[in-house]
Amino acid sequence: MDEVRQLVTDIKNGKLHPIYFLMGEEPYYIDKISKYIESSILSEEEKGFNQMVLYGRDVTIEDVVGQAKRYPMMAEHQVVIVKEAQDLSRTIEKLVDYAEQPQPTTILVFNYKYKSIDKRKKLYKTLKKTGVIFESKKLYDNQVADWIRRVLSGQNYTISPKAAQMLAEFLGTDLSKISNELDKLKIILPEGTQITPEHIEQNIGISKDYNNFELQKAVGAKDVLKTQQIIKYFGENPKDNPMVVTVSLLFSFFSKLLHLHGLHDKSPRSVASALKINPYFTNEYIAAARNYPMKQVSGIIAVLREFDVKSKGVGSNAVKQGDLLKELMVRIMN
Repeated sequence: MDEVRQLVTDIKNGKLHPIYFLMGEEPYYIDKISKYIESSILSEEEKGFNQMVLYGRDVTIEDVVGQAKRYPMMAEHQVVIVKEAQDLSRTIEKLVDYAEQPQPTTILVFNYKYKSIDKRKKLYKTLKKTGVIFESKKLYDNQVADWIRRVLSGQNYTISPKAAQMLAEFLGTDLSKISNELDKLKIILPEGTQITPEHIEQNIGISKDYNNFELQKAVGAKDVLKTQQIIKYFGENPKDNPMVVTVSLLFSFFSKLLHLHGLHDKSPRSVASALKINPYFTNEYIAAARNYPMKQVSGIIAVLREFDVKSKGVGSNAVKQGDLLKELMVRIMN
C-alpha cells in the first residue's frame, strides 16, 4: 500500500514517467493505479484526442508502439493504456527497443495482470531504468485482516478484530471483492463508525455466530457444544460454508499451534510476532496449545490432510458434507 500511495502522490505532483508497467497476481492495485492515471493526467477536453485505451487481445506490440510514438494534440501529454496486456506475453520482449528510448510526451501504461515479466530478461532491466515497474503481489491469508483495517483507517473508519477476521475468512484474498463489500458498508454507515460483527452479519450476510472464525475458536477451546452447533449449521448451509475452506482454515490454525509449541518464548508478544497473528487473538492460541499437546497437534494435521482430500470428493462422493464435518470434529477433539 505504501508503494501505491507514493506512486499516486508522484503522479499527483506531476512527477510522471513515460512507461508504467503494472504487473502481478493481484489485479486490484493494477486497476486502481491505471484508473487513477486514466482519470487524472489529462483534462476532459484533452482526452478526446490524446487518450487511447487498447486491449492486448486486439493489438500487437507494433500497434502499441506506433500509438505511443504519436505526438499529443494541443496537450502536454498523450496517455495510452493497454488493458489485459498479459495477452501480449508471447511478444512482450519486442517492447525493448521502445523502452530504451520512450516518447517523452507519451504516458504508456500496461495492465499486465495475473503474471509478471521475466526479471532476468532485457525488457525488465530496461523498464527499471526508463519507466516504472509496479508488481502487485497476492496477500497471504494472514495479511488480509490487517489490509482491511488499514484501508478503512485511511477512510475514517475502524473495524473490530473479529469483524475483520470474519471478512477475511469469508471473502478470502480477493481484494476487489473485499473492497466492494467495504464500499457497501461505507454507504450505509457514517464516517467514524467502528464496523462490528453485527454490521457484517446484517449487511453482508455472514453469520457472526456460525462461521469458520467461531468454529476455530470453539475447537481451540474444546467447546464441544458450540462446535456441534456450528457444524450443524454448516451442514445445513453447505454452499455458504464449503468444507474445503473450513479444512484449509483449521489446517492453518493447527499448523500455527505446532509452531507455537516449538517456541522458546511463549509470551503473548512473542507468539503474535512468530505466528503473524493479531495480538488480540494471541491468548486464544496460547489456550488452544494447552488443550492440544504437540503430539496431538501433529496427529490432527495428518487428519486434516486426509479430510482435505475427502472434502474435494476423493473417496467420499456419497458422504454429505455435514457428516464429514461431524467425523472430522470427533477425530480432532477426542
